[in-house]
Amino acid sequence: MDQRIAFIGFGEAGSAIVSGWKDVPDIRVFDIKTDDEAQRPAMLSRYQEFGVAGRMSAAEAVQDADMVFCTVTADQAAIAAGGCAPYLKPGALWLDLNSCAPSTKKSAAETVEAAGARYVDVAVMAPVYPKRNMAPLLIAGPHAETVKPLLDALPMAPRIVEGPVGSASSIKMIRSIMMKGMEALTAECVLAAVRAGVDDEVLSSLQASNPDFDWRARSAYNFERSLAHGIRRAAEMREVVKTVADLGFSPDMASATVEWQARMGALGLGPDVREDDDYRDIAGKVLNRLDTAD
Repeated sequence: MDQRIAFIGFGEAGSAIVSGWKDVPDIRVFDIKTDDEAQRPAMLSRYQEFGVAGRMSAAEAVQDADMVFCTVTADQAAIAAGGCAPYLKPGALWLDLNSCAPSTKKSAAETVEAAGARYVDVAVMAPVYPKRNMAPLLIAGPHAETVKPLLDALPMAPRIVEGPVGSASSIKMIRSIMMKGMEALTAECVLAAVRAGVDDEVLSSLQASNPDFDWRARSAYNFERSLAHGIRRAAEMREVVKTVADLGFSPDMASATVEWQARMGALGLGPDVREDDDYRDIAGKVLNRLDTAD
């Protein structure tokens, strides 16, 4: 692989992708956490752990890079594109893997393209673990055909979606109404059922209505997802709100999902739960933390 690669943002997504590659040398990385003196030692240690060359600025990371993977949070995606664009070499590929509204990606694309680089709309369509670099990707925009064989060679698992920048992110964002919304519904329904002491009856009724869906196991899984990743999911869902509003109608469900995801993520219970825990145990911890917070 003779492409010089950089990452802007090196959280779960970036590190998962890198950890799956075997023969990709000289990966340069910048994460904004290195700007914080308190978080810098942990980030520098993380760079070393994953065998990447950490840089102390975005400009230093992206200069001379042929491909830049932007894996920040949804609310930072456009900011990252704007901050890096002046330092991208002509023709560099900027791959925006962030969960953003199509209009946000179109704005970022204009910035990147105006600087002489090439923007690619990328949607990550499954959790990065356990598949890591082989998590399914949708790619869109005028440079999708160019970048696909490069991603295949790394390897990664891209599929081209026909259409302009925003076509891949539209699929991701609209799908999230259901996927992240189910997590929010789980929180409200199951917490209410446990508090009322009727959870066994409620979940048994749901099981009878939908026998192919393990409601107890899925409730535990959905709890764990929101508790571990609720803050990031809330940022993504704010972009979903924008997506739906841009389509011309009220994003009521997406807006409510923002509130539940943010609330769950803010509890700080992520390290204390696992997806294979009993849903009642998780619900008990959540209710206790919510009561304490009140």
